[in-house]
Amino acid sequence: MADTAKSAAPLAVKNYFQLAKQRGLPRISGPDSQSGAQSMGADAPDHGGGVDAAATAYGGARDAWIDLSTGINPVPYPLPAFERRQWSVLPDTRAEAALVRAARQFWQIPDGAAVLAAPGASSLIARIPALVPPGKVWIPGPTYNEHGRAFAAAGWHVGAEPPAKAQVLVHPNNPDGRIWAATDLTADLCVIDESFCDVLPAQSLIALTGRPGVIVLKSFGKFWGLAGMRLGFAIGDPALIARLAQMLGPWPVSGPALAIGAKALLDGAWAEAARARLAVDAARLDALITSVGPRLVGGTSLFRLYDTDDAAVWQARLARYQIWSRIFPYSSRWLRLGLPGSAGDWARLADALERVEAGR
Repeated sequence: MADTAKSAAPLAVKNYFQLAKQRGLPRISGPDSQSGAQSMGADAPDHGGGVDAAATAYGGARDAWIDLSTGINPVPYPLPAFERRQWSVLPDTRAEAALVRAARQFWQIPDGAAVLAAPGASSLIARIPALVPPGKVWIPGPTYNEHGRAFAAAGWHVGAEPPAKAQVLVHPNNPDGRIWAATDLTADLCVIDESFCDVLPAQSLIALTGRPGVIVLKSFGKFWGLAGMRLGFAIGDPALIARLAQMLGPWPVSGPALAIGAKALLDGAWAEAARARLAVDAARLDALITSVGPRLVGGTSLFRLYDTDDAAVWQARLARYQIWSRIFPYSSRWLRLGLPGSAGDWARLADALERVEAGR
C-alpha cells in the first residue's frame, strides 16, 4: 500500500486551493451537474457523508443507502455496557487519567509529550491555529480541507510551498494515502494529522511528539469506527497542549467516551484483527472496482482512491443503486470509496457494478 500511495504523490503535492480555483467553486459531493449539483461557495466545506441529500436527489429510503463516502471502519469497536453514573455525573479525573494511560500505552507516546483528549479531532483542528500568532502555513494538498479553513479563519496565509511558520501534514494523506517522513518537518509549528494512521502503526510519527512545536492528532472515529462518539487526541509539545486544554475548558470529553476509549485502546487483540480484516477488504474492493474500469491510485485500508474517466458520472451511476461515494472539487477523475460493512452491502455493490458495466 505504501508503494501505491507514493505513486500518487506527484499528483498529491499540487496545492488544493490552486486546483479548486482552477475548477471554479467547490460543490457538495452530491449529484452531478445533470442532476442539479449544489454550488456552495469558495470557502464551503467539502466532506464525505451527505446521504440525506443524495437520497433526496436520487430516491430511496435513507436507511436503504450504503454510505461509502467516508473512511470510517464499517465494523466498529463493540460498545461495552455502561454504568448509570457514567451518564448522570460529570466525568471525573480518574476516568480521564485512565484514558490517557491507555493512549500512552497503545501509541507508545514518549514520556516528554503531553496528551489531551478532546471531543473529536475536529475541535482540535479548529483551535490549533490560535496557538501562535498567524503567519504563513504550508498545507500540501490536495488534502483534508478543514486544516486550511481553520488556519485561514484565524488570519493565516495558506501558502502553496515551504518555507512557512507552520505546516500541516495529513499522514497518511486523505485522499491519496501519501506517507510523510520525519525529514518533512521543517516549520516551527508542525501539525501531523494521523487520523487514518492506526491502520499503519509502523508508519506513525508519534516518536516526534517529544520535539518542541510538534502536535500529532489522533481520531477515534476512523479506525475504531466510532465517529459519533466524538473522541480525538492532541499529543505533543506540553506548552502547546496546555494551551489547547485551556481553550477546550472543563469536561471536554463525556464520561461514556472516556470509558469506551480506555477499553478500546487496551484491546490490542481487536486492533490487530481489525487491521487484518481491513487489509483483506481493501484488496477485495480493489478487485471489484478495477474489474469494471477505474484504476487504483492510492488510499489506505479504510478508503480507496480510484482514477476514472469521469468521477461525477461514476458517482451518479452508483447512486442510482443507493450507493454513495465521494468525489472532489479539485479533480474531475478521482472517486473515493470506503469499505462495505456487511455481506449484504458487498453483494449490493457487486450487483450495482455488474449492472453499470452492462449498461442497465
